[in-house]
Amino acid sequence: MTRAAHPDAADGVAGAAAHAARKVARHVRWARTEGVGRLVEEDRLDPRERVRTAWAGARWRAAHGLPRGSARPVYVVGLQRSGTNMLLRGVDAAPEVEVRGEGDRRTMHRYRLRGEDAVVAAVGRSRSRVLLLKPLCDSQHVDRLLDSPRLPGGRALWVYREPLARARSEVSKFGTSSLRALQAVAAGDGGRTWQGERLSPASVELVRSFDPATSLSPLGAALVLWSVRNRLVAELGLDARDDVALLSYDALVADPAAEVTRLCEHVGLAPRPALWQHVEARATHPPRVEAEPRAVALAEQVHAELAAARGRRDATAAGR
Repeated sequence: MTRAAHPDAADGVAGAAAHAARKVARHVRWARTEGVGRLVEEDRLDPRERVRTAWAGARWRAAHGLPRGSARPVYVVGLQRSGTNMLLRGVDAAPEVEVRGEGDRRTMHRYRLRGEDAVVAAVGRSRSRVLLLKPLCDSQHVDRLLDSPRLPGGRALWVYREPLARARSEVSKFGTSSLRALQAVAAGDGGRTWQGERLSPASVELVRSFDPATSLSPLGAALVLWSVRNRLVAELGLDARDDVALLSYDALVADPAAEVTRLCEHVGLAPRPALWQHVEARATHPPRVEAEPRAVALAEQVHAELAAARGRRDATAAGR
């Protein structure tokens, strides 16, 4: 497993300070647009919830803990603002699951996996049934993690969300980050960003056709990035793998029990209401967004392809 160096990696203290400043600015913008309560819930900043989860896990390991190194690694991948935090909040309620999120310093550095060695070490330390990691910025490497002989039995959950709602949420929290990433891809420098890693030549040319340097809005860029990143599901052959499940945020909020049960069956957990009771069932509808029609059409096409791949997997499973 390889990945590009973070642009701040060579800057030492200066790079760390720049990263911290961006994180603070992002949280301030998010709190202003969505409210402080949403920020606390989104980033799990309430210490009481963390303490309850940690205590439940410790009690399970004391009574039922498995030998170290027995945990099944499960990778939650896809794109940010796709409902992964909502998903993990429920799964974290299962005491037999150990969650290592994007802020876990042993396995992650500035939202990137520290490498395969770090995952192997985390599995080696764990006494839980499932070790769940959320390397969203390394989703493009999930096939390599699943194929590693040092990490047998792994599973992946590729989570996706209706693209128009996801684009609006992404711009609200991250501003012009998608636009800047696509500008790097179009300029031939996409390998320096996680967003540009392992994009196919066809996807790179598709990005260039939108002329992100001069002709693409932040919302349009969010839609194009959503499209080329989710095209990786087919380009990497993930849609044909039994160890990869496609999970839909919109299906989750429409029928929490069914989608979480789908997750549990894939990773080997016993489904129960505690894992989905935090989700209020509701219907979702694509919002109206002011974005380039071609970017909207591309995202809708890729979304339909994901839904079709998900349907094929369900049909195959039903026929077994």
